[in-house]
Amino acid sequence: MWIKDFISKLKKGVKAGMAAVKVSNTLTDNKVVQLISDFNSSPEREWMLTGERYYRVDNDIKNRKITRKMRNGALVEETYKANNKLAHAKYKNHVDEKIAYLLTKPVTYKCDAEDSGRIYADKLKDILGKHFQYQLSSLGYDASNKGISWIQVYIDAQGQLRTMVIPSEQCIPLWKDRTHTELDTMIRVYPTTVWEYDTKKTVTNVEVWTEEGVTYYRLEGQLLVADYARNQDNDNGGPVAHYKVEDAWYSWGRVPFIPFKNNRVELPDIRFVKTLVDGYDLSRSEAANYVEEVKNLIFILKGYGGTEIEELMRSINEDRAIAIDDPEDGGVDTITPQMDITALREHYEQLKRDLNEDGQAVSKDVDKYGNAPSGVALKFMYAGLDLKCNLMETEFKMGFENLLYFVDIYLDLTGQGNFERVEVELVFNRDMAVNETEIIQNCSASKGTVSDRTVVAHHPYVSDVEEELKLLKEQREAESPQWDVVPDLKDGEEDGEE
Repeated sequence: MWIKDFISKLKKGVKAGMAAVKVSNTLTDNKVVQLISDFNSSPEREWMLTGERYYRVDNDIKNRKITRKMRNGALVEETYKANNKLAHAKYKNHVDEKIAYLLTKPVTYKCDAEDSGRIYADKLKDILGKHFQYQLSSLGYDASNKGISWIQVYIDAQGQLRTMVIPSEQCIPLWKDRTHTELDTMIRVYPTTVWEYDTKKTVTNVEVWTEEGVTYYRLEGQLLVADYARNQDNDNGGPVAHYKVEDAWYSWGRVPFIPFKNNRVELPDIRFVKTLVDGYDLSRSEAANYVEEVKNLIFILKGYGGTEIEELMRSINEDRAIAIDDPEDGGVDTITPQMDITALREHYEQLKRDLNEDGQAVSKDVDKYGNAPSGVALKFMYAGLDLKCNLMETEFKMGFENLLYFVDIYLDLTGQGNFERVEVELVFNRDMAVNETEIIQNCSASKGTVSDRTVVAHHPYVSDVEEELKLLKEQREAESPQWDVVPDLKDGEEDGEE
């Protein structure tokens, strides 16, 4: 029966096409086209594409050419020279390490111990579930590579609340404030492929989302054309609202897009390490070129009676010998390319250390921390990664708070309760490497000083504290001698009675 209450409550919302809709009066078609053009050519979008490209190990080293300058100033590519293009996955490893550390373990919804808090936590698990846990990882990758990631909130055809991750390079946010905390309008631009008879065609779709609704367009060159097929649901001719109940559309009262930022300044991780990654790729490629060029020896022949150079090279490669006509003054010398490979190695090893430091990755210096670092050493190793994850965690918690706005409305509208005043915290459970032997020793030494529950909770082999305590109790009861167990007195019995 909740669907009837759901419909009645939804009808109290803002109906599309009413006076509350004001986007058409403030954001003209020409402004939208200009905003799209500015965003497509902006450095922010370029860094988004660069971060995604480098995560796929599509580094700039692929475009490298070895050239020489002619007398007339023209550059000519020397295609005969060794030109290795070694792209390394250093940046990808940093991002994977960050997401695996912060977002792979299931999150916890921490509420008050009261009944309302426990009920609210269960509701969040039912609505968001494992799908949101998976989306958190996707949001983490998007935010790390592009500086910011987006979730769109909607109600599906079955009346269920759903969320969807939207690629950041498709989103043009218009903020109400300079700190980018309150969203005024979202312009989404994305291509789709359609068929016109037997011809495949790419269509650029434009959606303009506001607090009251959404208007659909197609971008044809520099002309914004209304998509009447998608806008026809609104008889009033204005924007289509966020969700439909029976034959009417209603809005959330907010733009249903939620930002999850990488850091306060919305910059991707590639921004801080790109030049170091490029330098590392170049240094390793130069080393590979040197190894390859060493084989290209220049032969100096004295007293050789051969006829053709091809015959000489065949004799060297196959017979591994050269016949010299003049045994006294004749001979063979070689000239080899010269390069200080030691200096080159020191250079890229330093670049590797710089990448770890500037990328705030886990230090893997075995010489400094040893093969089995202690708890204190592990904290030093993870210090940079912890700092980077703290910044993302702060921004993701703010995004989660914004998501709860839509969850609370949905729970209220579907008759599942009003939880707007219930506080809930999203707890990220980090997956940090530990020295298990050291922790187990500390747990054993703490028995008698702290409670058994605390010892069990910190033991590295325990995942469910309550279940482990239950198993311990059963084990102790089974191991206890039966004669030492005093039976409970029956009702009416006293000590000494027969």
